[in-house]
Amino acid sequence: QVQLVESGGGLVQAGASLRLSCVVSGGTFSSAATGWFRQAPGKERQFVAADSRDGVTQGYADSVKDRFTISRDNGKATVYLQMTDLKPEDTAVYYCAATYNSGHYSYFTSSRGYDYWGQGTQVTVSA
Repeated sequence: QVQLVESGGGLVQAGASLRLSCVVSGGTFSSAATGWFRQAPGKERQFVAADSRDGVTQGYADSVKDRFTISRDNGKATVYLQMTDLKPEDTAVYYCAATYNSGHYSYFTSSRGYDYWGQGTQVTVSA
């Protein structure tokens, strides 16, 4: 059974940095395309960043490009989201996701492309 467990969220001031981690167990991590999504209260879940299963190709939402970086450590079966210059509008619950069925796609920006999800970690950025 594939399980994803996020950590690293918290309350920070605007301009600060945080690193989220997501440990993936129960599957061959090096075969998984991964993604990070976020959901603010009253809003739909939105794409943040994604990484191809080979770690070569990454994609980012325009709102986080140049501030957030997704990376992976296959030895630790962990995907990271390094967040810098955080803004109040980044406040949300952040979810990591994985799929072992990316086919010829590098990754998906739609939540429908992912089969497995973590429980989420709260990130709150104060002004």
